[in-house]
Amino acid sequence: MIIVFGSIGLDIVQSVRRLPRPGETVLTADYIMLPGGKGANQALAAARAGAAVRFVASIGDDDFGRRALVNLDLAGVNTTEVVRRSRPTACATISVDSDGENQIVVSSGANLETVAEQIYPSPGDLVLQQMEIPPMQIWAGLDRAAERGATTILNAAPFQPIPASALAKLDVLIVNEVEARMLAEDLGLDATELPGACAKVQQHFATTVVLTVGANGAMAFAHNQALQAGVLPIRALDTVGAGDAFVGAYTAAQSDGMSLADCLRWGSVAGGLACLKPGAQDGMPERAVIEAHQHEITIRPISE
Repeated sequence: MIIVFGSIGLDIVQSVRRLPRPGETVLTADYIMLPGGKGANQALAAARAGAAVRFVASIGDDDFGRRALVNLDLAGVNTTEVVRRSRPTACATISVDSDGENQIVVSSGANLETVAEQIYPSPGDLVLQQMEIPPMQIWAGLDRAAERGATTILNAAPFQPIPASALAKLDVLIVNEVEARMLAEDLGLDATELPGACAKVQQHFATTVVLTVGANGAMAFAHNQALQAGVLPIRALDTVGAGDAFVGAYTAAQSDGMSLADCLRWGSVAGGLACLKPGAQDGMPERAVIEAHQHEITIRPISE
């Protein structure tokens, strides 16, 4: 069982000719409302990749909360441990101009009331977390998972400093290039050579470190193993959600007991396929589609 402990909300996206200046009102014809939150996105990605998933989070007792759960429920994610709080459901208002520039305001809402006491992992479970809920609850969630014999996985996004005590409890740490650079700077490592920095984090904390590098694929550093995965030969339409698709599918593969190489394959395939549709959740691929593209991802060892 995968337990995803994290954030959920709605994105309200508006296309405008130009972004407003301070104090200015800009009119636009329409908007779209999309379910999101990194926790919800990754729970959906793991479920579509074939895993049994429980999602633990907080929403408001409002229409936004009900809308945010629709895709999860359709995908078979167990949402019975999503708690309704007094704060409203989290939302982001996103304005995008004709040049692709954007302004984003995120209201965390009920995500701020998500607490580690909501999760009850068992030995053999995988507990997957991100960094969009209060930091103290993230570290407490790691403690609860480790104490109960669950596998701990952290996608350090959006990045914030991670205590050494938390890094020591992690089984898997997943970062992109920006997050890896910030982590390296935080730990006093060479941030100009990210694979080397990730390898040192792996050696020091004995955790598997997975580094996603966009169009260059992904790398993984584990005990006596360093691997690089290629990417699907696709033309990306929209990269929103690609990182969450990678994390969810990677975790689903690990829950199936797959090798590190195959976990990288699953993550890389799902991340690539997610780029073929607009929006974060609509692009998350189903298990059969991921399986059909496995042969297109090459895995090679990283030389020292």
